[in-house]
Amino acid sequence: MRIIEDDLTGPEISALLQTHFTGMLANSPKDSCHFLDFEGLKGPGVTFWSVWDDDALMGCGALKEIDSGHGEVKSMRTHADQLRKGAAAAMLEHIIATAEARGYQRLSLETGSGPAFDAAHSLYLRYGFEYCGPFADYKEDPFSRFMTLAL
Repeated sequence: MRIIEDDLTGPEISALLQTHFTGMLANSPKDSCHFLDFEGLKGPGVTFWSVWDDDALMGCGALKEIDSGHGEVKSMRTHADQLRKGAAAAMLEHIIATAEARGYQRLSLETGSGPAFDAAHSLYLRYGFEYCGPFADYKEDPFSRFMTLAL
């Protein structure tokens, strides 16, 4: 398994992100979806990675800087053909390590609240994230769950 900083130009990552966007919109109302689109993922303060097994795309994830001490996990997605092979855990470990190396004191995330997001909640809880209130510019929303990890 290898993790690379990705420029979002490859067809595999484009297809995976389209699946991600579609999945978010299928499981939460549009106004409750807070994913970054392609331009957002290329924006300042965002680092985007993909994880590969040889030539097979396994998944992706991103780290967005909120401020000099606080980062946000974004766009975590595992390819449907690669589930339960450790890609999400490897990506999350990479994001946490990068956040620590940048000197962040906190790493937070927003994810959905329905059953489609149960596996994500379990992953984040396993890595020590705790439920919290909204952070940054987020507002309370019954379709969102907010989590944070002190680093």
